[in-house]
Amino acid sequence: MSIFTPTNQIRLTNVAVVRMKRAGKRFEIACYKNKVVGWRSGVEKDLDEVLQTHSVFVNVSKGQVAKKEDLISAFGTDDQTEICKQILTKGEVQVSDKERHTQLEQMFRDIATIVADKCVNPETKRPYTVILIERAMKDIHYSVKTNKSTKQQALEVIKQLKEKMKIERAHMRLRFILPVNEGKKLKEKLKPLIKVIESEDYGQQLEIVCLIDKEKLQEKCFWFSLINGKLELHSFKLHRHCFQTLPDVLVAIFLLKIC
Repeated sequence: MSIFTPTNQIRLTNVAVVRMKRAGKRFEIACYKNKVVGWRSGVEKDLDEVLQTHSVFVNVSKGQVAKKEDLISAFGTDDQTEICKQILTKGEVQVSDKERHTQLEQMFRDIATIVADKCVNPETKRPYTVILIERAMKDIHYSVKTNKSTKQQALEVIKQLKEKMKIERAHMRLRFILPVNEGKKLKEKLKPLIKVIESEDYGQQLEIVCLIDKEKLQEKCFWFSLINGKLELHSFKLHRHCFQTLPDVLVAIFLLKIC
């Protein structure tokens, strides 16, 4: 799709139009394709990477720019960048039926992938395949929402699937290796979050391997330090063995990052 603006004859290509009706009038902005979803999900933060121009139109395809008085009447301001942000966030993306179908299919699969990556069967502790999650989503007749991020929708799907199948969020396995005096303090502070203590070894150092309830971890963050110790993140899925070592760091910072 190519568009000429009559004021300066700049050719706009690869256009995705986002439309909003306000105060009885239609307003449109010209965006790059595939960038709108990224902006709304928070992946893309650079407005210039999303907008082809900061102008607000009444008709992008004809290059008809909105009048200043209409913008003030509808949005209470004539700051076109701010208006573009409002339309970009809340407006309706204009796409062809084929493009919409492709977008919905991709989002459906992305949601299923996120669910499969975050969850396991609580009995076997094994992950579900993406194909199985897709089939389960179809069974509950889940409808993709283009105005919500795939991560938000994945969390909704998990709640709905719990009513139909055995599924739960995978626990996080952590191993702490600490001086004994610091380890005891850390264990007490983590007690509300620990699901299962797999092993606990007191020697010159305290070593604890435990499973953490990530859903509770998202609700609470604690302030305490690791001194001369290290923390290893073994992964959210019990079947994986990769881990990351974080030496001499504030546990609070670590917890905030994974919340």
